[in-house]
Amino acid sequence: MKTTIGLLAALALLAPGQVRAHGDDNPLLGKVMFDQLEWRDGAGDGALVWDGEAWLGRDLDKLWFKTEGRRSEGSTKEAEVQALYSRALAPFWDIQVGWRSDLQPKPNRNWLALGARGLAPYWFDTDVTLFADADGRTALRLKARYDLLFTQRLILAPDIEINLHGQDDRATDTGSGLSDVELGLRLRYEIRREFAPYVGVVGWRKFGNSADFARNQGERSDDLELVVGARFWF
Repeated sequence: MKTTIGLLAALALLAPGQVRAHGDDNPLLGKVMFDQLEWRDGAGDGALVWDGEAWLGRDLDKLWFKTEGRRSEGSTKEAEVQALYSRALAPFWDIQVGWRSDLQPKPNRNWLALGARGLAPYWFDTDVTLFADADGRTALRLKARYDLLFTQRLILAPDIEINLHGQDDRATDTGSGLSDVELGLRLRYEIRREFAPYVGVVGWRKFGNSADFARNQGERSDDLELVVGARFWF
């Protein structure tokens, strides 16, 4: 009987789907990656756009840092940073909780962030996050990307980002409901796994009150932009 119980316990530990870390094989690791560092040119002003992240940790627990933004006409138009604690809950899926700060546009907004990140069916890289601030504002962001390999080095990567907000924020010209959607298509060539230049196209559009606020400020509410950039990590 004891032998049977011991065998069942061993099989349970080896069963697929278990999220675990072994003390003898759980090194401290880290990575810095810029998925997008690119120049965009469309009907509006040309812009430098970035989307990067870094993490440090072990199998189950990691600290994440994320940043994204847009700079044009010699000034930073949009910029945000996030600092998150990440915990693995299942194979390929982590839950993340932490803080987000919007540095631009002014005034600054600070949010509590709670989200999940992982690989959805058919290997879609998915990141969904709910945000809330001390004044009762809420927001939801969904990002998804897929890599389609033509060869081991030539890769087509479609992606989408959707942002929704719970209420109007006139100070930052953000409207409630579906505020904006961005669709991208980038073709990259991995000279090395760590470095891949790319070209592509990005289309974005604001909706509802966000579009109205932009037009009232004399700004565009949509654009189609050609992009050239590089994806790299170390």
